[in-house]
Parts: sequence; C-alpha cells; structure tokens
Amino acid sequence: MSESEKPFSLNRVKNVILVLSGKGGVGKSSVTTQLALTLASQNLKIGILDIDLTGPSLPRMFGIEDHKIHQSEQGWIPVHAPVKTGDNTLNMKLMSLGFLLNNRGDAIVWRGPKKTGMIRQFFKDVIWGELDYLIIDTPPGTSDEHIAIAEELNKCPELIYGAVIVTTPQLVSINDVKKEINYCEKANFRILGIVENMSGFVCPYCAECTNIFSKGGGEKLALETNLPFLGAIPIDPLFVDMIENQVIKKKENNETLVELYQHSNMYPLFQSVVEQILSLGKE
Repeated sequence: MSESEKPFSLNRVKNVILVLSGKGGVGKSSVTTQLALTLASQNLKIGILDIDLTGPSLPRMFGIEDHKIHQSEQGWIPVHAPVKTGDNTLNMKLMSLGFLLNNRGDAIVWRGPKKTGMIRQFFKDVIWGELDYLIIDTPPGTSDEHIAIAEELNKCPELIYGAVIVTTPQLVSINDVKKEINYCEKANFRILGIVENMSGFVCPYCAECTNIFSKGGGEKLALETNLPFLGAIPIDPLFVDMIENQVIKKKENNETLVELYQHSNMYPLFQSVVEQILSLGKE
C-alpha cells in the first residue's frame, strides 16, 4: 500500500467518528460505548476501534474481554458482539489491543514508533466489512498516536464524519480540551460538538442529581468556541452496575447489551446526542 492510498480495511466503511478528550479520566470510553449502543439501536452497523493503547478498556465495557481476534488471509477479524434490535439481529464489531494481551493487567510499555506502527496496522489489517459508522476511541491528549491517526484518516477524508470532544465540567479539563480543539483544526477534523461528561451524580435511590464536579464548564466552552454543545451527561451508578454485571443481567433478562441499555436512564440522553450528531450530516 502506498503512503497516500486509502487503507484497505476501510473500503466498506461509510463514516468515521472520532471520540477525543484533552486528558484521561473524563469517561471517554464510556461515551464511546454509549454512542455505539445508541447508534446500534437504530439498526445501524457499527464498528468500534479502541486506539487507547495504554488503557484499552472497551472489551470490558462490552463484556467480551475474554474473546480473541482471529487472523484470516485478508487480515484481522474483529470481535463480533451480537446485538438484537427489534426483529433484526445485527453485529457490532470491536477491535482493541486488549484482545491481543495475554493478561488484562499487562502494562503496555512501548516507545512512540511501536505505538504508531500498531495504529497503522489497525487501519491497514482489520477487516471490518460493511459499516455505517466506525467509532474510534482515541488516547487522551495529543501525541504520536494522534499524528498517526490523522495521517491515516487523511488518506480517505471522504469518510471522516467528525469528532466528538469529551470534557468534565472542571477548569483543568476544559483547558486541556482547548488543545484538542486545536488538534482537530490542524488535522482537518470537523468538530461535531462537546459532551460534558460527569456533569453531576444521580442518586440511585431518589434520582436527585448532585453537582459534585461543578456544572456548565463544557457548555460555556462550547459558547466561547462557537461549537455545538451536545449535552451534559451525569454519573449514573445504575449504568455502571449494568456494565459491570452485564453477563448476569443478560441471562436474567434474556436481552443483549443494547436492549439492556435501552432501559437505562442514560439512553434518552444519548439519543439526544446522537440526533444532534446525525442532523449535522456529512460535510
């Protein structure tokens, strides 16, 4: 493959959405998971690429961390997570470095060139098949990995739908997000909007929301930068419980993760986020 040739693995992918954050610990993987589950509930074919190499948490978020990827003649086959929506059974597909580790506790101690090489391999060798949306969970900050992501995606700019930026309400997170906005401008990634995550804590007993990390920082930043504000997402212990105990809950309710999520308090919030993203259309 030449340096400028479109990655073969993206040949049947229609749209790419990136999920970015200025710093770690803001719940970027949780936002990625809920975007994927919400889009899948609309009968869309979804792929998730976990490029957070030092903290690949998405296999656990989807309850499939014991699965392994397979090698075919064409390349890597991502792990399929069956999801049922109405009368249709679709497959979400997930690729993560977590599937390549012998032990989930293994530390990834790699220099920049090795990380860059792995990212290029993810774009070159993963056989996604037909996807409506490929959601990419990126590492926090702006680093060598981000340069590699931009270089690969700018070989196929027609696929780039845009980037969702995740922040928490505090000033320390807001300031780091400004660097992420600057990265998107330099990489020619349209910013779809800002999500303020951890915007309050929902009591699991009375449903009262307490602003333990303050509130409104993400919305204020969106106004300052003239970017869409996609919504404020609180911490919901019931969502955490659903993710952590999904294997048991799937069996008890005879439901897939998508169906479990559709019953959660977070689903309407992310329906609003997704509606706003899809209403923008592709540039």
